[in-house]
Amino acid sequence: MQENTTSTKIKMSTSTKVFYIICYAVIAIVTLVCLLPFIMLISGSFSSEQAIRFQGYSLLPREFTTAAYALIFKTPMTVVRAYGVSIFITIAGTALGLLFTTMTAYVIARKDFKYRNQLSFFFYFTTLFNGGMVCTYIFYIQYLHLKDNLLALILPSMFNVFYLLIMRTFVSAIPTALIESAKIDGAGEFRTFFSIILPLLKSGMATIGLFLALGYWNDWYNAMLYMNDEKKYPLQYMLYSLMQKTQVMSAIASQANIQMADMPSNSLKLAMAVVATGPIILVYPFVQKYFVKGVTVGSVKG
Repeated sequence: MQENTTSTKIKMSTSTKVFYIICYAVIAIVTLVCLLPFIMLISGSFSSEQAIRFQGYSLLPREFTTAAYALIFKTPMTVVRAYGVSIFITIAGTALGLLFTTMTAYVIARKDFKYRNQLSFFFYFTTLFNGGMVCTYIFYIQYLHLKDNLLALILPSMFNVFYLLIMRTFVSAIPTALIESAKIDGAGEFRTFFSIILPLLKSGMATIGLFLALGYWNDWYNAMLYMNDEKKYPLQYMLYSLMQKTQVMSAIASQANIQMADMPSNSLKLAMAVVATGPIILVYPFVQKYFVKGVTVGSVKG
């Protein structure tokens, strides 16, 4: 009897090891498949234009060159200034977005708030209907006077109703007894919110914060609408403008029968993606734990 139990444990242990080996192998393959496009992206950014045009993309650079990066960093201060603008609007916009989103979610999640249903309808209605691009542009330019103002890059993306719905789910999971006990202890609404509610919303704030940060970092459309001053261009729009100028030069050269084989075009696009993607990738590991937890909690509770 004892031998049978021992053999069963050995079999279970062996099957468990096999299961883990298969899982790790599958994860390794999936990870490699996800990394291959990014590796090709970096490789292509260091390949010559002729190599990409005639031989295609590869995992290793062909005819290694840094011409694309030299073109991007031809005026280093322009790139540094664009990085500064992008970092500023990402940090400021994410912080303000998190503050207003969590405060609004806290209000509409409170069952003792008399007008929470009406206020919720006001927010949900905007997901179905909006004023449109023309009205929004006129409002920001003629009424708020935000032309060439960095607030024009922060305000449009600061509040998202979808993020509000996610955050309300997190707030609804907090026991109302905590809020009631804070009232008994004499805490006001702001003290309750900042001292009790916010510390319990770390996972949700990390989830929403990552979405907001990605949105601000990758935004170039608002800069195209509201920015004429090149000193206030964010990184994405600065790279977009550089790409547009390069394409115009290539078009003019082709019409004039001028050879521009050395002008990077495809490699420039890849180098721009590397320059724009690098910083935001470095941020993700710091919020990964909260992000995974936040997505899991938000998908289960409701």
